[in-house]
Amino acid sequence: MRNPYDVLGVAKGASEADIKKAYRRLAKTHHPDRNKDDAAAKDRFAEANAAYEILGDADKRGQFDRGEIDNDGKPRATGFEGFSGFGGGRGNAFDFENMARGRGPHPAGGGGIGDDIFSTLFGEAFRAGGAGGGGAGGFQRGPARGEDIAAELSVTLEQVAGEEKLRLTLPGGRDVDVVVPRGVVDGQTIRLRGLGHPAPARGEPGDALLTIRILPHPRFTVEGADLRAEVELPLADAVLGGPLRVGTLTGTVEMRVPPMTGSGRTFRLRGKGLPRKDGSRGDLLAKTAVSLPAGEDAALTAWAKGVRGEGA
Repeated sequence: MRNPYDVLGVAKGASEADIKKAYRRLAKTHHPDRNKDDAAAKDRFAEANAAYEILGDADKRGQFDRGEIDNDGKPRATGFEGFSGFGGGRGNAFDFENMARGRGPHPAGGGGIGDDIFSTLFGEAFRAGGAGGGGAGGFQRGPARGEDIAAELSVTLEQVAGEEKLRLTLPGGRDVDVVVPRGVVDGQTIRLRGLGHPAPARGEPGDALLTIRILPHPRFTVEGADLRAEVELPLADAVLGGPLRVGTLTGTVEMRVPPMTGSGRTFRLRGKGLPRKDGSRGDLLAKTAVSLPAGEDAALTAWAKGVRGEGA
């Protein structure tokens, strides 16, 4: 895969919000469901998802920026730098070209060591060279990898908040248990490794690319990790102040409103929103809507007219 920053089209110093925005734009543009006639869209979609798996995770992003993992998120090979080998300095540790031809430095009284050193580094596959011959000229790629499959999982806000484990049937009829990832956003695709199509000749199976769809909620709207909701405030409590019970995704909580609280005032209930990747939670922003008791409309209208000096 290309450099994840290039894939998402963001700078190395981009904020978490910019990275998420870039990912969601690419995922929406290249999603296979929207590009059924474009075979290359699936590859671009998978590439954007793989890039976000690295840059969307603070730990993995740090590892990538420090050079500890490569563009595919795999640990980089270590141990070669500084090896002085057979000739002294770091600059001439190995003459790979000559050694691959069996013409490299020889131990005293010994034969060529090119094949031996490559067999040590890369395994017997180099020595045997597969069916086509030995040494570097016969080195071949491993078995082909199985194809990826695409699937969707619809979840409720309650399931996101609870990070619940859900049973999902993948294309082909395979049942798997999936834990709703912490900090997931609508439209995000997660990679379930090894759950795609099997590969021929005992190769590595493909992956399942699972797109998360967060279902609309009757009471809450989502703003990142925060939630917004409107709560009904009785007129007496709005005038005099008092306790107000507010429903959240994880149960009902009680807060106090001050006297003379009007409609449209927003209160922040910290930690009652959705989970973030770092384990913290967003807030619930509760907006008041003052409600009048039944039968009070006429009395209030008459009172208002009396204040304004209007006739009955």
